[in-house]
Amino acid sequence: MTRTMKDFVAEARERTGGSVEAAKADGLMLDVREADELDMDGRVPGAVHVPRGFLEAKADVTNDGGVKALHAAHSEGRAVHVLCASGARASLAAAMLFEMGYSAQPIEGGLKGWREAGRPVEGGKEGSE
Repeated sequence: MTRTMKDFVAEARERTGGSVEAAKADGLMLDVREADELDMDGRVPGAVHVPRGFLEAKADVTNDGGVKALHAAHSEGRAVHVLCASGARASLAAAMLFEMGYSAQPIEGGLKGWREAGRPVEGGKEGSE
């Protein structure tokens, strides 16, 4: 049986209990987009940025070089709401965080859903996304 990206994303969302609506996201905001995407499409104010490819290393609570805000959320049991451009990478990232002991969910619709909910975005280039 061949599995597709849609299969992996659906399984990831199931593991994390689904996604959170952008309007209701209030945990630690984690943006897993690449740096050039943040430059082009803007940033969520106050969000922690860790590109998806570095997430496991930066979220590992035994890594002294990890992201302290993530480690704190882990130790305190606070929610981590994960954002990407459309929601697929965020779903996979949230599932990985869940496997690492985090309380994590992707934000429904990614940055587009975030904007549509009227949530703030700083910077970016006009007409991007």
